[in-house]
Amino acid sequence: MSATLPVATSPAAQAPGLLRRALRHPSFVIGAVLSLLLVLAAVLSLVWTPQNPYDVDMNARLAPPSAKFIFGADPYGRDVASLLLVGARASIIVGVVAVSIGLLIGTALGLLASAKRGWVEEVIMRGADFGFAFPAILSAIMLTAVFGPGMVNAIIAIGIYNIPTFARITRASANAIWAREFVLAARACGKGAFSITVEHVLPNILSVLIVQATIRFAIAILAEAALSYLGLGTQPPQPSWGRMLSEAQTMLFQAPMLAVYPGVAIALAVLGLNLLGDGLRDLFDPRLARKR
Repeated sequence: MSATLPVATSPAAQAPGLLRRALRHPSFVIGAVLSLLLVLAAVLSLVWTPQNPYDVDMNARLAPPSAKFIFGADPYGRDVASLLLVGARASIIVGVVAVSIGLLIGTALGLLASAKRGWVEEVIMRGADFGFAFPAILSAIMLTAVFGPGMVNAIIAIGIYNIPTFARITRASANAIWAREFVLAARACGKGAFSITVEHVLPNILSVLIVQATIRFAIAILAEAALSYLGLGTQPPQPSWGRMLSEAQTMLFQAPMLAVYPGVAIALAVLGLNLLGDGLRDLFDPRLARKR
């Protein structure tokens, strides 16, 4: 038997064709543009903001939009546009780290469950079921009660919440790959479970993990905004879209736009990531790819 084993083509190897289909996919294009704007806002806040977002000026309290305050000022006299830019940075940090925690740990557990089967798979999957009983907000409340509120605890809570999801998706996708002929051929050649997982299983489920990570990123941004709104996430003076909403709720009649700006920012960020995830799912699906 030949030692050369077929491996499914990775997304990187299909990049030219994938790019052509991506540019013709409306959901992917719109999602990519909105997601890119989110990243650009966060990067821009590292080098420039219209005003210092940490400067409090009570004389400018609830100032209307002007040349100095593009979107007006909040109840503390801070520039709303600057707060929105820096808030994008906080959302991206929480989303990237929390999703990375869930992706790395959940994928490793899912691959282990698929490779070992038996009692190992049962223990991991029952642990995932147990993890679903603790959503991000509930986990953050428990962590806050012990360690106090903060961005780090919010990241840990959201990351823990992502682990069971990635574990289940990885295990289901990997089980399908383990039943494929090229994996059976690899086992017949004497390859061990670890080698097969790294060389054959993982490359063939990467597209599924990328799509899921994109969607979970959007959920992480929503969770961070909710936790900050409740006072459990990003703490002052660090700007956060969720806390901007919380501070604006008492000013809805005096300055309703203070709630509109962060609300629209959250909606566009989540919409962009969801559309990007849907577009990637369609592009990576071979059946849909053949139709495009």
